Amino acid sequence: MTYNIEAIRKAYSNATKISDRYGAFDADGNQIELDQALVDAAAAEIAAELAATEYQRQRAPEYPSMAELADALYWNSTGDSTKLDEYYAACAAVKAKYPKGGDS
Repeated sequence: MTYNIEAIRKAYSNATKISDRYGAFDADGNQIELDQALVDAAAAEIAAELAATEYQRQRAPEYPSMAELADALYWNSTGDSTKLDEYYAACAAVKAKYPKGGDS
């Protein structure tokens, strides 16, 4: 049997210790009998959750920095919106490159 530690945690909330070698145990040290079908279902849920939020992990490193936003907001407060417009355009480009579920 092949087990995935994160899937075991999801399928068995009472598991406090999980080892590839020894199995899963509850807080009292009792071994938990693992059902591969439950673990597989939990693994599928985890994979679906990761796939649904992949765009977030792709976008994060490409967004302009918070320092750029702070600078743009400062200049915007003085009446010059050029940098803020550029910041928004850069964010929009990243969102278009990595759309959320097919939407941008």
